[in-house]
Amino acid sequence: MLKIKNLNTYYGKVHALKNVSLHLSKGEIVTLIGANGAGKTTLLNSLSAIIPAASGELLLEGKSIAGLPADRVVSLGLSQVPEGRQVFNPLTVEENLELGAYLRYRARGQQGAIKEDLQRMFAMFPRLEERRRQAAGTLSGGEQQMLAIGRALMARPKLLLLDEPSMGLAPLVVQDIFKVIQRLRSEEGTTILLVEQNARAALKVADRGYVLETGKVILEGVASELLENKDVQRAYLGRDKKEIWER
Repeated sequence: MLKIKNLNTYYGKVHALKNVSLHLSKGEIVTLIGANGAGKTTLLNSLSAIIPAASGELLLEGKSIAGLPADRVVSLGLSQVPEGRQVFNPLTVEENLELGAYLRYRARGQQGAIKEDLQRMFAMFPRLEERRRQAAGTLSGGEQQMLAIGRALMARPKLLLLDEPSMGLAPLVVQDIFKVIQRLRSEEGTTILLVEQNARAALKVADRGYVLETGKVILEGVASELLENKDVQRAYLGRDKKEIWER
């Protein structure tokens, strides 16, 4: 599904990603873990063409997306749920969801399918249907996260990038969000690249994981093995803290 080879990205003179290589197979959930500033969001933004990659190979289903504009990347099947949700506050819930399908409105014969997908989002997130005429900025944090995910799904992505979906949310809401992530893979067949501050919860739903440190991949492996890795436990899992996932 996705292949990244020797990706380098800069912020000005700062070398943010250094020869990063990773891959995702169709239907996988793969998580990126690492400290703040490790390059996780930069990697997602490089894939989405929000930040241009300086060099490296980016292949989506065998097609190069390096150097393409963001709208073209979306049209090829990649959507991102950004950190902090970034919903359009003055617009209604329904209008935010419709914006996720913006590129599809240009295609002939998509009107009916877009309406069907809107109903599918309401079935997946019933609280959004209850608030469909409500301004997005008045929603709770958890509801905004659901809206951000729904908006990305309206583009019908083959690969979904999720950036810190649990940030700032209550533990029970976090559990709901992770159930949605699992459902997207099991029922929708969506491939997911997940960046998540709650590394333990992320590894519990993921198939594989990569550890980023100062812009480099320093470790990769099966998620269950990373959960048991002593270095990962010490640095990222807070093994002495009670797990949100088990509350």
